[in-house]
Amino acid sequence: NKKAFVELLFWKSPAAVYEMTKGYSSLQEGEGTTRSRVPPWTPQEEQELRELYWKYKEVEGGDIISAILAHLPTPGRTRRQVVKQLVRM
Repeated sequence: NKKAFVELLFWKSPAAVYEMTKGYSSLQEGEGTTRSRVPPWTPQEEQELRELYWKYKEVEGGDIISAILAHLPTPGRTRRQVVKQLVRM
């Protein structure tokens, strides 16, 4: 592609760089996007998260997110995912 130098002027995600080097349409459906790798929150998980937040928000001197992560029934959620979901809710 003779105009590929123009693409180098802008910041790229790792997925976009992979496509530029390996050829466009080289990524399979859903690959390279963060959203596809993160499982969505179910209504039951959201309810449990809400209850845990209200339970631990009044605890003095403690890290609320660490307490929530320790008592979350679904393992595998990261601190960032929990914080992002709490902000969204």
